[in-house]
Amino acid sequence: MSDLADLLSRNRAWAADVTRRDPDFFASLVAQQSPQYLWIGCSDSRVPANQITGLAPGELFVHRNVANMVVHTDLNCLSVLQYAVDALKVRDVLVVGHYGCGGVKAAYQHVSLGLIDNWLRHIQDVRERHDSHLRGAGDEAATIDRLCELNVIEQVRNVCLTTIVRDAWDRGHALTVHGWIYSVADGLLNDLGCSISSADAIDGAHATAVARVTARR
Repeated sequence: MSDLADLLSRNRAWAADVTRRDPDFFASLVAQQSPQYLWIGCSDSRVPANQITGLAPGELFVHRNVANMVVHTDLNCLSVLQYAVDALKVRDVLVVGHYGCGGVKAAYQHVSLGLIDNWLRHIQDVRERHDSHLRGAGDEAATIDRLCELNVIEQVRNVCLTTIVRDAWDRGHALTVHGWIYSVADGLLNDLGCSISSADAIDGAHATAVARVTARR
């Protein structure tokens, strides 16, 4: 059996198992999706959003890209964000990075990979912005992990600065943006202490989260 045929076989086995346990599961999915959360995460295959949160299909709206970036010219990410906020009415946006991120590592080491170098330039900007905070992190692996954390915090701020989120807050939409990080080594999610629920809280929450992360040795 080819690898692709094996995937199709696994799909059929999974669908049959789900139907056996809950005969109405797929019928309810067809009716509508009503997720409470938007997950903005990394494309890394080791970080499957639904699986590590224990959520079923339909419970988590997901956008993934290399190094979980929120770039203000990225219409793909912004379109997902707007649909999640304005149409699905999610209440929580989760920006989730992970330790040992290959994109962050490449940006830190200034490794040239081709077209993606233009994308990773945004992470190099984060590195330069927080150069003093990175110097005391430890060895290279520890420094890259700290940059992974700081990158999440910066992307939380970027989400909050979009017109999509600010307009939602102006309308009274109860929306909170959170920064989390995942450890591939133990499968655990960690809260970076950066949760923002209003425009007035952006700068203070950002500064507090950066201070908290960089105070650790």
